[in-house]
Amino acid sequence: MEMDYKIIDAHAHLWLKQDAVWNGKRIRTLENGRSHFLGEEVQMVPPFMIDGRNTAEVFLSNMNYAQVSAAVITQEYIDGHQNDYLQEVQTAYPDRFFCCGMCEYFDEDVVGQAKALKERGFKAIKIPGNRLKTDAVVVELQDKKMADLFAWMEKEGMMLSIDLDDDSRQIAQLDELLQQHPDLKTAIGHFGMATFPTFMEQVRLAHHPNVMIESGGITWLYNAEFYPFRGAVRAIRQAADEAGMEGGKDPFNRRTYPWGRENRELLAHFKRLGRLRAEQEVLRLGDIQFFQADQRRIGFTRTYGESKIRVYLNRGSEPWEIATGKILFGHNIRTLAPETTVLGQKGFCVIEEA
Repeated sequence: MEMDYKIIDAHAHLWLKQDAVWNGKRIRTLENGRSHFLGEEVQMVPPFMIDGRNTAEVFLSNMNYAQVSAAVITQEYIDGHQNDYLQEVQTAYPDRFFCCGMCEYFDEDVVGQAKALKERGFKAIKIPGNRLKTDAVVVELQDKKMADLFAWMEKEGMMLSIDLDDDSRQIAQLDELLQQHPDLKTAIGHFGMATFPTFMEQVRLAHHPNVMIESGGITWLYNAEFYPFRGAVRAIRQAADEAGMEGGKDPFNRRTYPWGRENRELLAHFKRLGRLRAEQEVLRLGDIQFFQADQRRIGFTRTYGESKIRVYLNRGSEPWEIATGKILFGHNIRTLAPETTVLGQKGFCVIEEA
């Protein structure tokens, strides 16, 4: 059955083989889906992938089965540089994969590398921030070569995919850079490292206008729980309460509050509604009875003790004549006569009965 919405995998990896060194430790493909990984042997991919090749074709087969429309392919030092392979993948499957290029950030000419990646067709750059610190050297996000990279990416319209270290230092550096480059579209990986103490610090970076938190790796972070990953669900709700969830075209999603960009007219409207409710006990405590709910019109009364209020809402295309009274609040009231009030289209009023 075809779904009426699209699922996008926001964070995935592909490789033909793992052959890398990070912080003096080797990562390389073994057999039966296992890898030598930073001093230990681990199950890197499912055991039926006996050659250890995490290819686009295998991934596509799984995507099709799960009805996933497309995937963002990111990179990591522990994968080894995959720019050559991912360029092939991007060319072969442009509608299914969006691939990130990756620079060698321990070199000096980072911007030059990024320019070359753009010429090869990459539209996004991955920074594995959690791998920029080794026993021998630390690359800071605010180093000149990295600051120059951020400025170039914003100017060229390149997207940034970044995984952050699990301490406040790097988070503060990225926060400052995002203030300097507000038009840089940024995706923060691994769901802000939800199992670490700095989780909410990373989530708050999404208050910047072009920053989102992507959910890649969240089941990895909560792997000890296994399905249904209750801790991951709690983390998602916590992040949504803090930064909101955009939800694409879904009209019922939790969007972020537009701090500093509020609709002033709408804000004044709801403030007035709040004051009216505070002033009128009947609106807080009264019972409710509907007397009309058709033709795109709603009418109801609130009654509490001797107090009675009628509320009308006209969503129809024709005017609506209603009994008059003391109008406490209203909009698009086209005619006001001694005994009759006429509500225009999208009009409403709150009337207190004498």
